[in-house]
Parts: sequence; structure tokens; C-alpha cells
Amino acid sequence: MTSTAHFSTKDRILGAAEELFAQFGFTGTSLRQVTSRADVNIAAVNYHFGSKENLVNEVFRRRMDDMSTQRITALRAAIAQHPGELEPILAAFVEPALALAQDRHGGAAFVRVVARAYAEKNDSLRKFLSDHYGHVLREFAKAIAACVPALSKEELYWRLDFLAGALTYAMADFGLIKRPSGVAEKTHRERAARELIRFAAAGFKT
Repeated sequence: MTSTAHFSTKDRILGAAEELFAQFGFTGTSLRQVTSRADVNIAAVNYHFGSKENLVNEVFRRRMDDMSTQRITALRAAIAQHPGELEPILAAFVEPALALAQDRHGGAAFVRVVARAYAEKNDSLRKFLSDHYGHVLREFAKAIAACVPALSKEELYWRLDFLAGALTYAMADFGLIKRPSGVAEKTHRERAARELIRFAAAGFKT
């Protein structure tokens, strides 16, 4: 019984922090705002997270762990089923991220948090993300390199960086292409994924 209560309290704090970070940024959000939104006391935040920095990290971990697992699983399937083909590898990178953006349980807020992470120079967060999820990017880099052996390592990482930026832009859905009325979100997301994969493939092959 206690563990369930702890889980729900922790989840409430994470959900409140995610919404507030999306709205006000990391530096613009106080722990007092988080406790007020989550309807908990400061002791609960300290108990579960220890510090604001760790709370920021855990907001990312809650989403990134699942997405990273999905990406690696899809990547291994792409390599096994479509050896030497670039597009399935790019799909394994792009599709789980766009699916997360459409998650009705806070996905949109998390995408804004990701955009905040790009905008705010948060070195400790960048280190956390590099330490915990850098291996995912390295696996994709290795798989892409096998498909485009003419690219130097430097060129490969430049283009992978551009892909990550374009993907974040597509996830945030603040581009020129809005979902037309009458088109389901899932259909629109699949179209966005197809276009981004095609665009990225051309970029890597050029």
C-alpha cells in the first residue's frame, strides 16, 4: 500500500514539474510552485528527488527511458530485416519520438520541456542526457555510417545533429504544416515521419 502511495506522489510531482518546466523553464520554476501544483509538501520532493537538479533529470528519465528502449528495439529490427538500408534506420530514430509527442498523458508538455533544454544552457542536464542516452545516438551513428561509408565521422555527426534538431521541431508541431481539419493526429504524425525520413535520407546520402 505504501509503495503505491509513494508511486502516485512521485508521479504527481513529476507531472507537475513537467508542466511547469514547459511553461516557465527550469530556472523560472521554483520548487514551491511544483509542490503547490502537485499538492504535496517540500519534504515529499526532497524525499523522492533530493534536489531540483535531480527532479529535472527525472522528468527526462521518465520519458526518455521508454523512448530509448523503443528506438534501440526498432533499430535492431531494421538492421536485421533491412540490412544496408538507411530509411528503416532513420524510421527507428524518428517514429518513437513523434509517437511520444502525441502521447495524451503529457507528451506535448514534455516536448516543450525538450525545447526548453535546447534554449536554456543547462550543463548538468546535458551531462545527464549524454551519460544516460549518448549510447543510443552512438548506436544509430554506427548503423547509419554502415549505410553511407563515404561520409566522414565529422560529417555524420553534423547531419545527425541536424536530424535531431529537425525532429525536435517536428515534435513541437510549430512548423508551417499544420494538421488539416478532418485528418487524424495519427495520420498526420505518420505523414510527418515519412517526410522527415525522406528528407534526412537525402541529407545523409548527398
